[in-house]
Amino acid sequence: MDKLVIEGGKPLSGTIVIQGAKNAALPILAASLLAEGTITIDSVPHLLDIDVMLNILRELGCRAEHTGDTVVLDTTTLHTSHVPETLMKQMRSSIFLMGPLLSRFGETQVYLPGGCAIGERKIDLHLEGLQALGADIEEIGNRIICRADKLQGADIHLSFPSVGATENIMMAAVLAEGRTTLSNAAREPEIQDLQRFLNAMGAKIMGAGTDTITIEGVAKLTPCRYKVIPDRIVTGTIMVAAAATRGVVTLQQAQPTHLSSLIHVLRRAGVQIIVDGDIIKVGSATRPKAVERIVTSPYPAFPTDLQSQVMVLLALADGVSILKETIFEGRLKHVDELSRMGADIRVDLNAAFIRGVPRLYGATVEATDLRAGAALVIAGLAAQGRTVVEQVHHIDRGYDRIETMLSRLGARISRYSPVPNN
Repeated sequence: MDKLVIEGGKPLSGTIVIQGAKNAALPILAASLLAEGTITIDSVPHLLDIDVMLNILRELGCRAEHTGDTVVLDTTTLHTSHVPETLMKQMRSSIFLMGPLLSRFGETQVYLPGGCAIGERKIDLHLEGLQALGADIEEIGNRIICRADKLQGADIHLSFPSVGATENIMMAAVLAEGRTTLSNAAREPEIQDLQRFLNAMGAKIMGAGTDTITIEGVAKLTPCRYKVIPDRIVTGTIMVAAAATRGVVTLQQAQPTHLSSLIHVLRRAGVQIIVDGDIIKVGSATRPKAVERIVTSPYPAFPTDLQSQVMVLLALADGVSILKETIFEGRLKHVDELSRMGADIRVDLNAAFIRGVPRLYGATVEATDLRAGAALVIAGLAAQGRTVVEQVHHIDRGYDRIETMLSRLGARISRYSPVPNN
């Protein structure tokens, strides 16, 4: 397995252009199956999750090429709606394919998806939404078979504003007969991006970004060219890294409005942030201040995907901070790894009590999931001495060669790959 070796203690400095959003690109790639023809999607990052999704699309019969940051898909050769179990196990976002495949073929066979081990993430809301649209669902072990002669619009209320369920229901409903009204929908920017993409292909969707989305079914969608939004979590990760290393970084082609909650928290911690259009400048020359209480919640509140990164900053802050995780019960596993580096953090159920220390120290640590891995990289950048981050494949799921990106900002970070035995 690859590992990252970081020589810490050097402030980040420079300018960086933000990659496209993984969590927007994945459902958009899935939604491409709803139209027959050639679809071009720009600003698609090179990530393990993207590679898995493209491999699934190829297994289904599509032609898919990823050149630079552009993906070109030809869906005319799509010939099956059965998703291979081996590929579904590699990525949770493969569940997005249920809605489009059911809508196009009238049936699909998928398996329980994989992904990061950050807690229980049921797909019952996905299945309930598809059933409300008229699908018959049969579960045999870990295999799920969905069938529907013709999907019908319906009024659907989500018991929790699940991002994945919202997106799956949107994709299934665009070709259904009649109107679908989805209430208590998730409001994330990635859902708004999916609405824009589907509407560019001829769908009639309104309300993404609010808690009620209305979908008027249409008979057909047509291919288009589309550019994915910037990745707000990558943006936030670099912002926190700049603050934790007491550096100055300018981020270009960002979307500051998607990060209002993070900007608010960083300013409370004493970080200097200047926003100018799609440019964010982050600077911090002094030790951060503690933030009394942060609670993760669905967008537009503080995102769970930035919880672990911000914990690193708070671990270096002057005072005691409390960070409560309400989305995933398994998302505090990085605390043990940060403790190896000298952090003073106590966990009680789903809350972390963080007493800031003057400095962290390099150590060998293990990335337990995608965002925890990013947090450990930040900790290594800020720490004194050498840090080795193992299980880098988790990080590669969401960051396009994180060591290259950070090296452009002056970080001393290298990737080491094991030499295969002959």
